[in-house]
Amino acid sequence: MKTKILILMLLAGVSIPVLSQTTQMKVTDSNTALHAMQPDYPVPYGPVKAEDVSAVLNRIYSFLDVSTPARIIDRQTKAEITDLTKLTPGATFEPGVFRLISYEWGVAYGAMLLAGETTGDTKFIDYTTKRMNLIASVAQYYRTVSGTPQGNNPVRSVLDPRALDDAGSMCAAMIKTFTVNKNQSLRPFIDNYVDYISNKQFRLTDGTLARNRPLPNALWLDDLYMSVPALAQIGALTGERKYFDDACKQILQFSQRMFNKNQGLFMHGWIQDMNPHPEFYWARCNGWALLAMSELLDVLPDDHPSRNAILDLLRSHIRGLAPFQSGTGFWHQLIDRNDSYYETSATAIFTYCIAHAINKGWIDAQAHGPMAILAWNAVQTKVNNKGEVEGTCVGTGMAFDPAFYYNRPVNVAAAHGYGPVIIAGAEILKLIKNYQIVINDSAVMFYKPGTDWRNNR
Repeated sequence: MKTKILILMLLAGVSIPVLSQTTQMKVTDSNTALHAMQPDYPVPYGPVKAEDVSAVLNRIYSFLDVSTPARIIDRQTKAEITDLTKLTPGATFEPGVFRLISYEWGVAYGAMLLAGETTGDTKFIDYTTKRMNLIASVAQYYRTVSGTPQGNNPVRSVLDPRALDDAGSMCAAMIKTFTVNKNQSLRPFIDNYVDYISNKQFRLTDGTLARNRPLPNALWLDDLYMSVPALAQIGALTGERKYFDDACKQILQFSQRMFNKNQGLFMHGWIQDMNPHPEFYWARCNGWALLAMSELLDVLPDDHPSRNAILDLLRSHIRGLAPFQSGTGFWHQLIDRNDSYYETSATAIFTYCIAHAINKGWIDAQAHGPMAILAWNAVQTKVNNKGEVEGTCVGTGMAFDPAFYYNRPVNVAAAHGYGPVIIAGAEILKLIKNYQIVINDSAVMFYKPGTDWRNNR
């Protein structure tokens, strides 16, 4: 600490008296530039370096590439099956830490594509295309085999989705992959997913996507992500406006019921016949909602009549999140309850969405950029040396009491954390390319490229 103070004094032009080794210097306002003293931040503070962000992404990639083998095997013999005409009822994807087909991994597949685009490193893109091509090949085989029970194969949810969790996130990732590798074998499964979302999923009488659990006519905020990005992507792929219309309707009708305008936050669940409804602002579901809006706005035509309303909602949501960010950079498991634990996956999603909104010009960089940098600095501390993401809440249902949310476990095998951390890092790389981010007067400041920030004093 004494060395740090001396350095600061020299930088500030303060004369330093000659002291013996045993002399204890007393720091005063006269001999030390106190305003320049550095706090002992609990997480790193200040601008990030591209190489450091890339190192985090590379650690996660290395862990996931090993932890999600892209092979199909015989369940009994464990032998790899390379000839799909020899698939047996016991065929399955080789088990890894994470499943190859899940809504969480839909996020991860899209995230890998974004990381590849941002870094220029094709290994990230190859990760997704390799696994998506395998899924499509296996699904194509079972699709053509007559008499094979749908529930007796490893791609049941691709062929026979039965919930939005089965369909939306994987569908969006498949479409993103299709635009990259043009693998036509993906298209039948994309269309099957879209048909489920558009025509088979239960809805309220006004068309709002809903569930009948844990009680009838229930809305789960999570379902915005399990539907809207897929509708947005298929709208962009086909040019059919009906998909954009449905995606916008979902966001606006969910928000009418579930967005607290005073708090600027979404409640997790809503039951049609419950009044009043307990409002629990679970962090990750707020992340899913914000991410759904971000992905829709990316492809929604500029002249769509709902665009401004959704953009205003995204801005209101980000403003609502701002006062609840902790001094460490994290958001809490229950956003408005600072005695609940810090949660990684939500913090990562918020990092991405805020950075992305800045990069797209939807929100002001200086007002919101420090939020994103502070959040990323927090998130990267949760990626351990193995590439595992720590501090992520496991899968979580809807509840009507705080204890449920306070005590949900966290685990490095919670798949929900990996995709969000990857997209956060990828978007932060874009952010630091688009802005000069510096410590000026000991605070994080954003300047447009070319600005002489040293004279802004």
